[in-house]
Amino acid sequence: MALKDITLGQYFPGHSLVHRLDPRTKILAVVIYIVALFLAKSFVTYAIMFALLALSVKVSTVPVKSLVRGMKPVVFILIFTAVLNLFYTPGEHVLFQVWILTVTLEGVQNAFFMVIRILMLIAGTFLLTYTTSPILLTDGLESLLGPLKKIKVPVHELAMMMSIALRFIPTLIEETDKIMSAQRARGADFESGNLVQRAKALIPLLVPLFISAFRRAEELAVAMECRCYHGGEGRTRLRQLKYAGKDWAVLVFFLVIAVLVGVLGHFGL
Repeated sequence: MALKDITLGQYFPGHSLVHRLDPRTKILAVVIYIVALFLAKSFVTYAIMFALLALSVKVSTVPVKSLVRGMKPVVFILIFTAVLNLFYTPGEHVLFQVWILTVTLEGVQNAFFMVIRILMLIAGTFLLTYTTSPILLTDGLESLLGPLKKIKVPVHELAMMMSIALRFIPTLIEETDKIMSAQRARGADFESGNLVQRAKALIPLLVPLFISAFRRAEELAVAMECRCYHGGEGRTRLRQLKYAGKDWAVLVFFLVIAVLVGVLGHFGL
């Protein structure tokens, strides 16, 4: 797996319908999508959710290869999850048994649905970051969490930290790639040996990476102070968030899909 395969936090500028939606609409739509995804129980409901995801990707004009490339870092987690569900799910229909490991039809179905659920969950959340700039994502989160200000929760600071952390993921990945290239030029080997040896070879990367991260954090703090940033109190915005007809239509559409999936799942369909 190459570092360039990690696409979390990247933003793909565009003018599609998904890009033009209010960031609050997209955040709420992703939450509804995740809830509906956990309500899916069978091939029918998963097919509905897959159709919803495919439609969203099509409308967003985000390259499918970018979504697929972003899945590569979680391949190990997918395999591990599938194996656990495959061998540790009890059932009545035993397919075969090897030593103390028993594979049942229910285990195969559970492993399949779990892998599909994780893939669709990651694709849906990736689509949010791909089509929403960090600034709009911060504004949307702050607006949605606004009621918590009444109980003295620092909503603006929390939203800002989440957005900055998400935005710095591609930056740190690029920095790590540069450090690895520099150390390869000095004879370092990151690809040979077993898993433990490869992990040990990555240890020398940590010190320069941490130094670079702290340096960037300090530069960002100085830049924010120079621009008189003092938190969200009295802060104005260049773009005011306003719901439009298309935002309500998207939310209603996602809610209808979630209710449909929930009803079908309740009846085991």
